[in-house]
Amino acid sequence: MPTSVLVVDDSALMRRAIKGILADAGDFEVHTARNGVDALEQIGRLQPDVITLDINMPEMDGLTCLVKIMEEQPTPVVMVSSLTEHNALVTLEALELGAVDYVPKPGGTVSLNIDDVSKELINKVRSASAAKLKRAGGLSARLKAQSQRVAATPPKRDISAVGAVDLLLIGSSTGGPALLSDLLPQLPATLGAPVIVAQHIPASFTGALSRRLDESCALRVHEVDRIMTVKRGNIYIGRGNADVVVARRTDGLIVKSVPAAAEYRWHPSVDRLVASARRYIDPERLVCALLTGMGDDGATEMAAVKEGGGRTIAESEETAVVWGMPGELARRGGATVVLPSYEIADRLADWVR
Repeated sequence: MPTSVLVVDDSALMRRAIKGILADAGDFEVHTARNGVDALEQIGRLQPDVITLDINMPEMDGLTCLVKIMEEQPTPVVMVSSLTEHNALVTLEALELGAVDYVPKPGGTVSLNIDDVSKELINKVRSASAAKLKRAGGLSARLKAQSQRVAATPPKRDISAVGAVDLLLIGSSTGGPALLSDLLPQLPATLGAPVIVAQHIPASFTGALSRRLDESCALRVHEVDRIMTVKRGNIYIGRGNADVVVARRTDGLIVKSVPAAAEYRWHPSVDRLVASARRYIDPERLVCALLTGMGDDGATEMAAVKEGGGRTIAESEETAVVWGMPGELARRGGATVVLPSYEIADRLADWVR
């Protein structure tokens, strides 16, 4: 049975282009809406499996429409936006409000070269049809409700966690920006090691994500846009469309952005980040967490960390938007523990003192 998709865009040209890309894939039944108002009227009748949603539209913009969708008839949504700084901020907000993923318009609001991202569009719509849905209101509100259920029996501290940790490495993809926006602010300012994050994301989004996180985190948050000395009290976000790696100089560890390597499928590559850290640091002094995302990036190298005596966390299927990356780590036996998202920050704080 084909996946039903509602394409929402105020540009007739873009509606035709996106509809054509999905229709040509052969496994989609595609409908269109000209703006948010039109979309809301059609959703109840069509009951689409997935919605692609433009940001900039008259009558009702994409963000307002998204909130109403999540409140009235929750449906997996893939945002489609141009790569401007403003749209990056709005798209990150949309992901926090419940959108599953996003696809960049490579040529602006009315993109004449939308075919350049046709493969990405098809893959992300397919993935969205099976993704775990997040409702409007932000991830923090949802996790607060979940944590209240276990407040009477707080997690025990891990008294077996001994010895120094040099680095905490985190990898994430689909669903990651929303989860990072909740998880990283929970890490204490006294965390015993620096944090490096590889989140699959376009370069134009990384700065906006880092600035948003820096406003809410006890730790300082930086986009890795140059060579940086790695220090405790800091979180380093790998720049999008490139890879982030660790190296050592005479004065200590550094982190830097390097051109994306062709042998890795996703960027910033989680596997490449962890592999670079293993070259300079004993696995026993590493802690890794693999969060929501499709594919298997990070599973190979984090499994090697665990095999070498390090500790690893895989987000559980219970909370992952897409249980691809963490699921693969768990299936390989590479996870020290498999935890729901609302327990990960506490465990990391226990391990990285």
